[in-house]
Formats: sequence, C-alpha cells, structure tokens
Amino acid sequence: MKLFCKPGACSLSPHIVIRECGLDFSQINVDLKTHLTESGEDFYQINPKGQVPTLQLDSGELLTEGVAIVQYLADLKPERNLLAPVNSLARYHAIEWLNYVSAELHKSFSPLFNPATPEEYKQLVRAQLIKKYQHVNEQLKGKQYLLGHNFSVADAYLFVVTNWAKHVDVDLSAFAELAEWHARVAQRPAVQEALKAEGLI
Repeated sequence: MKLFCKPGACSLSPHIVIRECGLDFSQINVDLKTHLTESGEDFYQINPKGQVPTLQLDSGELLTEGVAIVQYLADLKPERNLLAPVNSLARYHAIEWLNYVSAELHKSFSPLFNPATPEEYKQLVRAQLIKKYQHVNEQLKGKQYLLGHNFSVADAYLFVVTNWAKHVDVDLSAFAELAEWHARVAQRPAVQEALKAEGLI
C-alpha cells in the first residue's frame, strides 16, 4: 500500500493508524501547493481530488477521505482493537467521534490557516473551537481515551487536529483532561514513529 500525505496535515491520522496496525506501506509526501509528489508525479493524476490522505491499495484501487481510510485500515487488523466490531454500539460511538472531529473541529480550523480570513472572523472561530473543546474535555473525564481504556481511530484523528491549535493561537491550556489525554497519545510508539517519519519531532 501507498499512503500519500502531507507532514502534519490530517493525513497524519491514517499514518498513525497504519503504524498502529503494523501494516507494510510506503509513505509518499505530497506538496499541496504544487500538487507534486516527492518524486515529481502529478498528484492530480493519482487522486483527481488533489487532497490527502490518499491510500493506494496493492490492487491499484484508491481510497480517499481520512474517516473512511482509518476504518478500512482498522478492519484489516481487528485484533489491534482500533475499531470495535460491526453491530457493537462501541463501533458506532467511534464513528460518531470521527464525524464530530471531522465536521466540528477539523473544518473549524480551516479558516484559521487561510491568510485571507479576516481577523475578526478568526476570533469568532477560535471562540467556537474553545466551546467545542470544552465538550471534548468533559467527555474525557475518567477515561484514558475517547471511548474508554482502548486507543481507537477516533483518538488518532482528534490528536492530529488538536495539534493544530498551537499554530493558530487556539489556547487549550484550560482543559486538563484534554492535556493529559494528548500527552498519553503522544507517547504511543506508533504515534512517535509517525511524527518522526513526517519530520515533526
């Protein structure tokens, strides 16, 4: 398999998951400004959306969208317990979290990275993100991870998005449960490997 990613972007989430699963893969970095891969290929010829993450299977078939990719990877290695089995409520709670991170957190960060976004609007977005992270912090009380004692694909995604806060002046220092959770995830060997492979530590 080939995982096309951009260091530090949302593609870090499936990068963490693929390492948690212990799967063989090639990491291929993409410059999203030029849309060229590190070997000079036109990324649009690989994924017409021009976005990461993109997973190219051994068959040549593509899978895009991080939320779909992490579920696929987790199901390849069910013994790793990164996603609960089909028909278990825990699985749907994980998908619930994946969707919350995608729709409410990930997309909220986007205008903060855009230099054209007016500062007045950025202040509003930061306030909304703080309110959303207050909810996340409450949900983490008494838990090691989002769904209890087991690290899941939802934790990987939340970790990646939460990492962005310090780069766009979103102050999460008031959330102790979130800080403890973040430190716990950061110390996982697969997370450390992914961060190092992307040149982030």
